[in-house]
Amino acid sequence: MKPPRALPLTTGTAFAVLVVLIFAQALNSFFQLHTLGEEVRTMIEQHNRKIDLITQTQVAAHIRTDSLVNIMLAADAFERDDHFMAFNRAGFLVGSGRKALADMGLSPAEQRDFDAQTQLVNRIQTIQESIIDLIYAEQLDTARQHLVADAIPLQETFNHQLADMRTRYQAANLAAQQSARRTYRQTLLLTLTLGIGAVLLALLIAWRTLRKARLRARQIQAQLRELEQSRAALREEATHDPLTGLANRRLFYDRLQQALRHARRYGGRIGLLYVDLDRFKAINDQHGHHIGDTVLSEVARQLQACIRESDTVARLGGDEFVVLLEGVQGRQDCIAAALKIEQALAGNTLFSSFGLDVEASIGQSIFPEDGDNEDALIRAADAAMYRVKSGSESQRQVALPF
Repeated sequence: MKPPRALPLTTGTAFAVLVVLIFAQALNSFFQLHTLGEEVRTMIEQHNRKIDLITQTQVAAHIRTDSLVNIMLAADAFERDDHFMAFNRAGFLVGSGRKALADMGLSPAEQRDFDAQTQLVNRIQTIQESIIDLIYAEQLDTARQHLVADAIPLQETFNHQLADMRTRYQAANLAAQQSARRTYRQTLLLTLTLGIGAVLLALLIAWRTLRKARLRARQIQAQLRELEQSRAALREEATHDPLTGLANRRLFYDRLQQALRHARRYGGRIGLLYVDLDRFKAINDQHGHHIGDTVLSEVARQLQACIRESDTVARLGGDEFVVLLEGVQGRQDCIAAALKIEQALAGNTLFSSFGLDVEASIGQSIFPEDGDNEDALIRAADAAMYRVKSGSESQRQVALPF
């Protein structure tokens, strides 16, 4: 007499169904997670790369325009040549950034915008080169007229186009994130459904599976924390000066734009201080670059100690710093802040221990009296700084002409 086969058959069938459910779960998870990985890769690698290229192009365009202004203002031929080299380098960065953006691939709509932008870039380049020719021909008044009437408005249009492109890519980035979240929720729902079915057929296998899943979840969380820490470090590196820890040019422009939008909306004022250390090259030459770096770091610390928490100090490069003062009442607030900085630098004991006498020439500008956009304010503060540097050493801030 054969033993009954009902129980073994039922158990075998249940096990086979369990295997099918687990296989279906694994297969679905594989494809869904693969889709999620592709969306995350697109979001992180492509969109962020395009945003970075657009930002690089915009910063280079700002530098190119600033260099053009500096060429016009420079009285010394060698200084003019230095600015001309900076002008050409910035032009190369604009071209390389746009080429890299095009090489990443554009949609038909993006390609049309890119082609229209190319025509604008060609116009800007032609006008800027004609201004250069006028400057070297000593036709400064004509060059200044073309700069104000043609070059700067076209540059502002180009900047607006780049800002619009960056906004679109950020929106695409957000859409990719939302799609990734939807995919994750769908994967989680289906995984739980199949998991519950597997648990009903074999509690032991389900328990082991859940234990492994918890271990995997902890590993993923640890990896996500490491990824977030890496991204935070990259953001810090991309927006801050590595020597002083201050905001760099890119972060400063972003905060200045935000402050201008707030001031325009609520009718406030913004002050800028353009700080340039006097005779810093002599410090590097006589004491070495390690002392120069120490001086820069200490100056950065002093600048931060002299301002409010709501204000921003940035290092633009070399021995040039800029201070953004938000919510000022008038020019006297800027003068008071500049005098406070001068007094802090003059009374610094660290400088005295090195036998150094560190001073700074500080130029000021205020919104909206000296300019209605970031470039105009920076140019006004820079020009004021040069007037201070070439003027009297006593009562420089109080007697500063505006």
